Amino acid sequence: MEKQRITGAEALMRSLEHQGVKTMFGYPGGSIMPTFDALYGHRDKLNHILVRHEQGAAHAAQGFARASGEVGVCLVTSGPGATNTITGVADAMIDSTPIVVIAGQTPTSMLGTDAFQEVDLVGITQPISKWSYQIRSANDVAWAVARAFYIAKSGRPGPVVLDFTKNAQTEMVDYEPVTLDFIRSYDPIPDTDRVELQHAADLINVAERPFVLVGQGVELGNAQEELRSFLEKADIPCGRTLLGLSAIPSDHPLNKGMLGMHGNLGPNVKTNECDVLIAIGMRFDDRVTGNIETYARQAKIIHMDIDPSEINKNVKVDVAILGDCKETLAELTKLVREKKHTDWITSFDEYAKTEFENVIAKELFPKDGPLNMGEVVRAVSEATHHEAVLVTDVGQNQMMAARYFKYTKNRSIITSGGLGTMGFGLPAAIGATFGRPDRTVCVFMGDGGLQMNLQELGTIMEQQAPVKMILMNNNYLGNVRQWQAMFFGGRYSFTPMVNPDYMKIAEAYGIPSRRVIEREDLQDAIREMLAADGPFLLETCVIEEGNVLPMTPPGGTVNEMLLEC
Repeated sequence: MEKQRITGAEALMRSLEHQGVKTMFGYPGGSIMPTFDALYGHRDKLNHILVRHEQGAAHAAQGFARASGEVGVCLVTSGPGATNTITGVADAMIDSTPIVVIAGQTPTSMLGTDAFQEVDLVGITQPISKWSYQIRSANDVAWAVARAFYIAKSGRPGPVVLDFTKNAQTEMVDYEPVTLDFIRSYDPIPDTDRVELQHAADLINVAERPFVLVGQGVELGNAQEELRSFLEKADIPCGRTLLGLSAIPSDHPLNKGMLGMHGNLGPNVKTNECDVLIAIGMRFDDRVTGNIETYARQAKIIHMDIDPSEINKNVKVDVAILGDCKETLAELTKLVREKKHTDWITSFDEYAKTEFENVIAKELFPKDGPLNMGEVVRAVSEATHHEAVLVTDVGQNQMMAARYFKYTKNRSIITSGGLGTMGFGLPAAIGATFGRPDRTVCVFMGDGGLQMNLQELGTIMEQQAPVKMILMNNNYLGNVRQWQAMFFGGRYSFTPMVNPDYMKIAEAYGIPSRRVIEREDLQDAIREMLAADGPFLLETCVIEEGNVLPMTPPGGTVNEMLLEC
């Protein structure tokens, strides 16, 4: 291909198109203005979504990536524009979300002078990204973009940051597209040790009480079918992490529920009773393990992961299987024997019954009183035939949604897991509607989380993004209030919320809305929301001092869950 002499900004546009980018989220400003000027001529191929805050751009890129399986892209200016994306970068890093953040920067000649809106973005983001690089010359644009996308989506996915100096945007360059599939010293998929595979199979084949922990790695590796084949051949029950919830259908007979602090009773109890624990694409975070000293001490532990740094990081394991789980699961399945574990699987039932009688029935089927968060979630899930993409904010709304939404399709939960970012839900849901326009996107938020990025209602208004917003308004920062009630003597220190009239806010943005107070109005309101062509805000006035149960207290033993508080 003949080289063309173009600006660095134009080279960026062509490089993004070469990577298959069709949608990006951003906000213009001084240091990135030449790039936005170049973008003007690419509007037919690059759909730029103007957000209302750069944090919203990063979270929207995350939602797009999580829903579509592609790399999310955001484009912002220097200084505060760049620093406003930092929370999204950190969130994407810990949750393994592939995004590329491109930020403007002062000209190279002015670096280090504390010029207007100058900030050391590379220095800030190096600890919280897979790669952070400053483009100082137009000659580097095509190479840097190719490298950025390769790093973001390969191996364990994650965020990449490109700091784009203004002079590099305006300089001329002889452009030709760059394709990259190899970086020296970067090994995205480690080799699988066949001996370890056999060792794992040997342990599984003699196990009487094996148990599988399913993490988001199964979704990221598109290994959902391989997971099912493995579970069904060896007849092994499984529990799912928060981000791994949709890796296997909710109604699969071997799916025993959610792990973790607010997970289901059975999977947590059985973690400390199994004889072989097989962790697939999960990182043994503290919300899953509780007290490490008491976690699965009786079990032989097998850890399957693509990232060597996760092995023995939190939990010492007996067998480590490195590699892409789509491949390693298929290989392991060949080695394991068909075997029935009927009694072991049945033993989960008593815990499911106990949890249903003590927690679930009260949450889903109240006879009177205010609406419960759980019954709202389940009603929406049922109305979508359990086929929607669930997006959540963070807090009680997140845990209730995760617990009571059901999943029939892959890549159906988008939430902030490791960082726990309030304000994530609304912009992430916007991104999800662009990532999967063929699916219904429902976002559950509390009154606290909604107000952290409330301005993105402007983006929804402008784009008519068909986000179905379910606000569960309890007039509290609910999760913190619950902890204050349980562990701080009921001292509600700055957790009560004085709320605005959300119906008037929705009206101001031209978004249809409805408020539900009475239980008998809920079903009709949900039907109205789902029937709406575009966006809709459904405010549900839920019980003010409701609690998410069961619960493993912070630092507690995973199998000692509280059923009441």
